[in-house]
Amino acid sequence: MKSKQFMEELRNKSVEELNADLVAAKKELFNLRFQNATNQLENTSRIKEVKKNIARIKTVLTAQQQ
Repeated sequence: MKSKQFMEELRNKSVEELNADLVAAKKELFNLRFQNATNQLENTSRIKEVKKNIARIKTVLTAQQQ
Protein backbone atom coordinates (compact mmCIF):
# COMPACT_ATOMS: atom_id res chain seq x y z
CA MET A 1 0.00 0.00 0.00
CA LYS A 2 2.74 2.44 0.86
CA SER A 3 4.40 2.18 -2.54
CA LYS A 4 1.11 2.91 -4.31
CA GLN A 5 0.65 6.08 -2.27
CA PHE A 6 4.26 7.06 -2.95
CA MET A 7 3.76 6.58 -6.70
CA GLU A 8 0.59 8.71 -6.65
CA GLU A 9 2.48 11.48 -4.88
CA LEU A 10 5.26 11.26 -7.46
CA ARG A 11 2.85 11.43 -10.40
CA ASN A 12 1.38 14.66 -9.01
CA LYS A 13 4.76 16.39 -8.80
CA SER A 14 6.43 18.53 -11.45
CA VAL A 15 9.67 17.57 -13.20
CA GLU A 16 11.65 20.06 -11.08
CA GLU A 17 10.27 18.59 -7.86
CA LEU A 18 11.05 15.07 -9.07
CA ASN A 19 14.62 16.06 -9.89
CA ALA A 20 14.99 17.56 -6.41
CA ASP A 21 13.62 14.37 -4.85
CA LEU A 22 16.02 12.31 -6.94
CA VAL A 23 19.03 14.32 -5.77
CA ALA A 24 17.90 14.03 -2.15
CA ALA A 25 17.39 10.26 -2.46
CA LYS A 26 20.83 9.80 -4.01
CA LYS A 27 22.41 11.79 -1.17
CA GLU A 28 20.55 9.65 1.35
CA LEU A 29 21.73 6.48 -0.36
CA PHE A 30 25.33 7.72 -0.26
CA ASN A 31 25.04 8.48 3.45
CA LEU A 32 23.48 5.09 4.15
CA ARG A 33 26.26 3.30 2.27
CA PHE A 34 28.85 5.32 4.17
CA GLN A 35 27.24 4.43 7.51
CA ASN A 36 27.09 0.78 6.47
CA ALA A 37 30.79 0.75 5.58
CA THR A 38 31.70 2.17 8.99
CA ASN A 39 29.35 -0.23 10.82
CA GLN A 40 27.11 2.57 12.09
CA LEU A 41 23.98 1.57 10.19
CA GLU A 42 21.41 -0.31 12.26
CA ASN A 43 18.64 -0.77 9.68
CA THR A 44 20.32 -2.12 6.53
CA SER A 45 16.99 -2.69 4.78
CA ARG A 46 16.71 1.09 4.38
CA ILE A 47 19.35 0.90 1.61
CA LYS A 48 17.12 -1.39 -0.44
CA GLU A 49 14.10 0.85 0.16
CA VAL A 50 15.95 3.98 -0.97
CA LYS A 51 17.21 2.22 -4.11
CA LYS A 52 13.65 1.27 -5.01
CA ASN A 53 12.46 4.82 -4.40
CA ILE A 54 15.17 6.12 -6.75
CA ALA A 55 13.98 3.70 -9.41
CA ARG A 56 10.36 4.81 -8.89
CA ILE A 57 11.33 8.47 -9.26
CA LYS A 58 13.28 7.73 -12.44
CA THR A 59 10.32 5.78 -13.84
CA VAL A 60 7.93 8.68 -13.29
CA LEU A 61 10.45 11.14 -14.74
CA THR A 62 10.79 9.04 -17.89
CA ALA A 63 7.02 8.73 -18.24
CA GLN A 64 6.51 12.48 -17.89
CA GLN A 65 9.18 13.32 -20.46
CA GLN A 66 7.52 11.27 -23.17
